Amino acid sequence: MSSLFRRKSADVVTPSVEEEETSAAPRPKGYTPSKRELGQVTPKRQSTGRKVNAEAPANRREAMKQVRERQRVERAEAAEGMRQGDERYLLARDRGPERKLVRDIIDARRTVGTWFFGGALIVLIGSTIRIPAIQLASNVLWALLAVAVIVDSVLIARKVKKLVKERFPKSSVRVGSLQLYGVMRGLTFRRMRVPKPQVELGDKI
Repeated sequence: MSSLFRRKSADVVTPSVEEEETSAAPRPKGYTPSKRELGQVTPKRQSTGRKVNAEAPANRREAMKQVRERQRVERAEAAEGMRQGDERYLLARDRGPERKLVRDIIDARRTVGTWFFGGALIVLIGSTIRIPAIQLASNVLWALLAVAVIVDSVLIARKVKKLVKERFPKSSVRVGSLQLYGVMRGLTFRRMRVPKPQVELGDKI
């Protein structure tokens, strides 16, 4: 009969040493039980690594092909960004709000410099013709072009200086370099300018 009331050894749960120490140790004031003590399981953090869709190259030739293709895409992206005036892709000579202002000043007006090289070509052809009248006309045209470019460059320099001083009074960029930047852009055909014009002819700057 006594065996009926006797507990089996498998049914008796013996507390672990850690649980005995935890239960026996006095809790300090303001003690916050851990998630482990509360029976909660901390979820595992999902991997945030970037998935790579590109397959690994099978051989060295395939690897070089992938490198060339990636470089081609990057060059095309950089060229397009430069044309669009994206600061990330611009050369050092084109960066900065001051130079963007200078570009807008030049692109919003017609400049004599855009016709300079066309006129110079006409002068070169006319000077090779052995007719005194044509040679004289070529020399006169060359002189007029030179004077017109000088006058237009002076006007550009004055306008660049005025607007830069008004818009960026604390700028550390030398005004002389900005004036030269504007004059050189004014000598370039509008369609060939890089970055390409962001304003239309006649726009107010």
